[in-house]
Amino acid sequence: MNGYIAYIRVSTVKQGQGVSPQEQRSAIATYAAREGLSIIDWYEEKKTAAKPGRAAFNRLVADLTGGRAAGVIVHKIDRSMRNLHDWALIGELIDSGVDVRFAHENLDLTTRGGRLAADIQAVVAADFIRNLRDEVHKGQDGRLKQGLYPWKAPRGYLDRGKARAKEIDPVLGPLVRQAFELYATGNYGLHALRLEMATRGLRSERGGPLGLNAISLLLRNPFYTGLIRVRRTGKTYPGIHEPLIRRAVFDRVQAILSGRLYPRTEIHRYLFRRLIKCSRCGRSLTGERQKGHVYYRCHDLGCNGVSVREKDADLCVRQALAALAIPNEDQGDLVDMIRQLDAADTETEASRGERIARDLALVTERLARLTDALIDGLIDKAAYESRRAALLARQIELQQQAEVGQDSTFWKDVLKMFELGFVAYLGYECGNNDERREVLKSAGSNLIADGKKLVFPMFFPFEELREWSHSSRCAEHQGAVRTTTRDVLPNRGKVRKATRDKSSIRVGAEHQGAVRTTTRDKRRVKLHNLIRNIGARRGCDHREAA
Repeated sequence: MNGYIAYIRVSTVKQGQGVSPQEQRSAIATYAAREGLSIIDWYEEKKTAAKPGRAAFNRLVADLTGGRAAGVIVHKIDRSMRNLHDWALIGELIDSGVDVRFAHENLDLTTRGGRLAADIQAVVAADFIRNLRDEVHKGQDGRLKQGLYPWKAPRGYLDRGKARAKEIDPVLGPLVRQAFELYATGNYGLHALRLEMATRGLRSERGGPLGLNAISLLLRNPFYTGLIRVRRTGKTYPGIHEPLIRRAVFDRVQAILSGRLYPRTEIHRYLFRRLIKCSRCGRSLTGERQKGHVYYRCHDLGCNGVSVREKDADLCVRQALAALAIPNEDQGDLVDMIRQLDAADTETEASRGERIARDLALVTERLARLTDALIDGLIDKAAYESRRAALLARQIELQQQAEVGQDSTFWKDVLKMFELGFVAYLGYECGNNDERREVLKSAGSNLIADGKKLVFPMFFPFEELREWSHSSRCAEHQGAVRTTTRDVLPNRGKVRKATRDKSSIRVGAEHQGAVRTTTRDKRRVKLHNLIRNIGARRGCDHREAA
């Protein structure tokens, strides 16, 4: 064919909406008319030429190779390509006899001088792109070192302009936080989570649920914890934006993602599903309905006979939670004792702040030494990035501990747990199955089944409170029997006489009052012992256990 194909390219869609395509079209049309060339088709593309792989350009090469047109007209050399791979394709077309013309440059590519001039311009265009890319990366690295995210804000954050930190989106930010918290419970797979979040308002730009890849990338992005990770280089930087979730939640989500690639389908939603473990093999008992009753059985071949009725499990849990609902006067004594200890513990927070400051200084020093080790060639870049990411995560964790340190102490946490324990039975009694499961998970670990026997291990300090409750009730009855037998009923005759003698009745009433006071004192002594045992565990990580 004798006709020519015209090729127009702009780098971005935004440029395509301006005058650049029209100017190229006008210049090419003017050149074709002056040279007496016929244009049979126009190819227009809105994509950068810095990298190979453009769809319209590849179609153009295929059409010219197949002989669909005699040649191609391009506005300028840098409009056709800005990488040497695509220029090599143009050179092959020229060598095969295809007529390649540029409306802006008066070059005769059939001559040695024309090809040399074109090659020089192509190399200059490729070098310009490489230099521009380097300058862009330098600018991005500078922003990253300042703690700024130089790209579009992730879902849940808002852009506030150049050289400014991203801000939490008041609408989508809480929804992203809910997505992390729901997935951290282990009750949702990726598919179920994306559908649940769509009902709550976290949707794609088209208005539908997020795709599986989108929700997975969201849950794996450490940006929400205050860190900036660059996938292109593998580097991690501390950000100055406000974290959306805590590091502990993010780490739990990563642990779940690494162990479960596909969502788990639940057919039956029994109350104690995956909450009862076999003491012999450690596996979860499977719930099934038989003759109108729900049973939980271990299906391991070596655990024959491990079977529990749901009613028995429910009774075990009710008894355990009822032990936490102690009488109001004991609640008042317990709260007063803990508050006195909290008021007396004035130096704890100061020493804790000093420890955190010391650890932060140590992390900063280790970061500096790590950089020196990289410069001196003592470690390679991969090891440097791995250790640096771990140190930055530790730095974020310590900074978060310092921020919440003024509002959290040991005894305040213990008091909060006790107050939850006081109402745990009521919450279990009045809640639905999902709410009951939440009460169970907050009060204790999985139930342990040994044959048909059940044990409900409880978290700290619920286990201590349950033991105190059982012992104090037994002591109350035992003390009343011994005291009444010795002081009020020394023998049968005096009992009958005391019944007839009003003064004796008054004396008996006094002794009865003394019995109640003595019982109360014994209970307070046991409360003191309870507090002392709890204080002995102060070095343990009670927050995680609870």
